[in-house]
Amino acid sequence: MKALFLLGPTASGKTAVALHLAERFAIEVVSMDSAQVYRGMDVGTAKPDAAARARVPHHLIDVVDPTEAYSAGRFRADALRLAGEIGARGRTPVFVGGTMLYFRALMRGLADLPAAQPELRAELEARAASVGWPRMHAELAGVDAASAARIDPNDAQRIQRALEVHRVTGTSLSELHAREATTPPPLDALAIALEPSDRALLHRRIAERFDAMLDAGLVEEVRGLRRHYRLDASLPSMRAVGYRQVWDVLEGSAPQETLGARGTAATRQLAKRQLTWLRSTPAVERFDCLRPDLAAAIARRAEEFL
Repeated sequence: MKALFLLGPTASGKTAVALHLAERFAIEVVSMDSAQVYRGMDVGTAKPDAAARARVPHHLIDVVDPTEAYSAGRFRADALRLAGEIGARGRTPVFVGGTMLYFRALMRGLADLPAAQPELRAELEARAASVGWPRMHAELAGVDAASAARIDPNDAQRIQRALEVHRVTGTSLSELHAREATTPPPLDALAIALEPSDRALLHRRIAERFDAMLDAGLVEEVRGLRRHYRLDASLPSMRAVGYRQVWDVLEGSAPQETLGARGTAATRQLAKRQLTWLRSTPAVERFDCLRPDLAAAIARRAEEFL
């Protein structure tokens, strides 16, 4: 069955394009965002608002509590199920998001990776607390250069996982990914990447959006989550960009005055990683996310495909 994918870095306009497509075609949106799955995390994940969700059905939003984990494997199972259900309703699924691991998991399958090892993770975190994540990144480069090249030296979660996989299997994460299933993709997909022709303009958008999140109550949102759930800084939900920086303020380990600058810088790093993934992804059609007729141009291409 046919499916559309709108991929791109944060602040590239994916949601606006999806809503434009909903005016032209019978579609339903499937979120491909690893933070929008969490209940109560609305402001900092830029979830579509109630008006947008009333205009077009949205899926894989508010799926789990922020105390839980949501894996790429679970996303793949949920996404394939939803694609079938949407198709049975005579509609087209449109996958929207910037979590490129989810895209790869859906279209290429998943490597046979070991389950999380809590004791080993605790050991790696303790070492990182002593030497710092950049040093752990350097150690990763010694055993898995390909993964280290893709992972930011401060991306604790991904460095930890790559080291964990190597310790448990004796094989690098990049080699295991290379062995992923080579069966045909499960969907007949048109994958569109929204990429900026001017990185400085995207950075301006990112700064404006993070400031808007703070004005909309991001700090108050995290305070409420901390009251309602038993959270800690190691949870994937609280490692999400924006939430991690607010957590540090509320814990007293970072000043409120620099929150905007730190959140913006972290979001820019996220966008950089997303663009790196996109540019190494084959069979993707690329559109300048800054062009004034972006939504209309993508709608024309979608019409040809559908």
